[in-house]
Amino acid sequence: MARYLVDTNIVLFALHNPKELESRVLDIVTGYNYQLYISTVSVQEIIHLYKRNKIKTTWKKVEDILPGIEALNFKLLPVKREHLATYSGLSTLISHNDPCDHVIISQAITERMTLISSDRDFEFYITQKLDFIFNSR
Repeated sequence: MARYLVDTNIVLFALHNPKELESRVLDIVTGYNYQLYISTVSVQEIIHLYKRNKIKTTWKKVEDILPGIEALNFKLLPVKREHLATYSGLSTLISHNDPCDHVIISQAITERMTLISSDRDFEFYITQKLDFIFNSR
């Protein structure tokens, strides 16, 4: 079974604005033949954005976030020691200075999962063994 790590923006689109997902990505996110993961880093980002009213959602309270994510059959991927080891050796794009993204990328590389994101900067990491699907919005 193919395994995918889904970036924060893809999770938010899947939950609240699926029209932002390309048909291929929508098929993966809604399909039953795939194992979908979300990093605990992404969950942290979503909670942070929610608390600061930076995202539009149907959630009534912050406690609704995790059950909402789990309802889509995303499995949580906690940050492990091996992920941090990959992160410490990751060469980063100078203009891409988001440490949360770097940890998520490191998780995908370490776990040999395909990462799905709408962030074009992630393409830079393909040379470092990142398997990547870009969702053009």
